[in-house]
Amino acid sequence: MADPILVDLALQGGGSHGAFSWGVIDRMLEEDDFRLEGISGTSAGAMNAAVLACGLTAGGRDGARAALETFWKKVADGARFSPFQRSPLDVILGRWSLDYSPMYLAAEAMSRLVSPYDLPITANPLAKILEDTLDFDRLVHSPIKLFITATNVRTGRGRVFRNADITPQVLMASACLPTMFQAVEIDGEFYWDGGYSGNPTITPLVRECRSRDTMLVQINPVRREAVPTTARDIVNRLSEVSFNAVLLKELRMIALLRQVAEADHDHSDCETARWAGMRIHRIASATVDALGSSSKMNAEWPFLTMLRDEGRKSADAFLAAHRGDVGVRSTFDIDELVDEG
Repeated sequence: MADPILVDLALQGGGSHGAFSWGVIDRMLEEDDFRLEGISGTSAGAMNAAVLACGLTAGGRDGARAALETFWKKVADGARFSPFQRSPLDVILGRWSLDYSPMYLAAEAMSRLVSPYDLPITANPLAKILEDTLDFDRLVHSPIKLFITATNVRTGRGRVFRNADITPQVLMASACLPTMFQAVEIDGEFYWDGGYSGNPTITPLVRECRSRDTMLVQINPVRREAVPTTARDIVNRLSEVSFNAVLLKELRMIALLRQVAEADHDHSDCETARWAGMRIHRIASATVDALGSSSKMNAEWPFLTMLRDEGRKSADAFLAAHRGDVGVRSTFDIDELVDEG
């Protein structure tokens, strides 16, 4: 039997849509053909990454799958008394968005006028969930290399936290939306959501992992055909563009360096060759792309399990089409990014 192929995961953030990535991971953990080496994650992707690594270390693949389900169930349980609930109309029509939720609409309006610093400080409910779910000492000894990105408020640059540095504060910093939460202080610096500086960051996977195959689990669409015209859709599209910008630059650099390496074989032993040799695979879903932005705040268990099942389905489709390509060639055409540039 052939040795498993080393792979890395690149997990995007996107609120409760991160449950889609949970489903992808859950399905991939059933495969013996692949062995996970590193994970780069941001926001919800950072949560998935840490829970996955902790679960793998404690109980192998079954332990990882159980840990992820426990984490997301705790998220759903914690949201049962959240003011952000679907309106009766949304429930009747089977829509997962919060577009007509009175409290969501009020919070959306207030976010343009009121700073989180103008409000009484309340504990982030994620802190208790993370402390209950994760053994952070176990992450230090995990064989999985973790790379969690948060954005330094003062410099605007991303900071990548590795296994030994990861704490509940680091994970909350990676998911800290500045219109909703006060910046998270770590080592005297303040941090916001990592999506602004890397969603997720690819560079450490290239430089610090032996794997040449990166599976990008994407929950923020790069392209939309329709031009947004409503205020909400414009803000949502701006968020998508900004949260994808750094990732697209890194992918474009891989494509450019691949072209350089193909033209100049003298670079075979330098970092150019490492970047050029990366094989990129993408798992995404049109169903997730079509969800409204407000649904990222919906943490109902039926919604999370629907996203999980969609993630499993998308991973199944990827494996059916490209199982034999992993370890051989890229299946995500990043050369078009060079043409668009």
